[in-house]
Amino acid sequence: MEITEIRISLRDDNKLKAFASITFDNSFVVRGLKIIEGEKGLFVAMPSRKRPDGTYQDIAHPINNETRDSMEKLIISKYEEEKNKLETEAGIELTQE
Repeated sequence: MEITEIRISLRDDNKLKAFASITFDNSFVVRGLKIIEGEKGLFVAMPSRKRPDGTYQDIAHPINNETRDSMEKLIISKYEEEKNKLETEAGIELTQE
């Protein structure tokens, strides 16, 4: 299965940097991924829902670390590309908190 499209929607927030959606094989899309600035840098949070006990459960997620790492690298790379494009167009630099 191949990721054929990644869409990024930038956000102006301390921790939530963007939302992402990914398309597989031009036929299946997963929306609601979040790009978050954590203590150790950027990471991708999978779409989730709040459970009755207040915890969150992923709705869709990779089965193994290899797939997760590959997806995360591609998504963060696309985020950086979109952020740089916005900075260039606006003539500004977006800082990471």
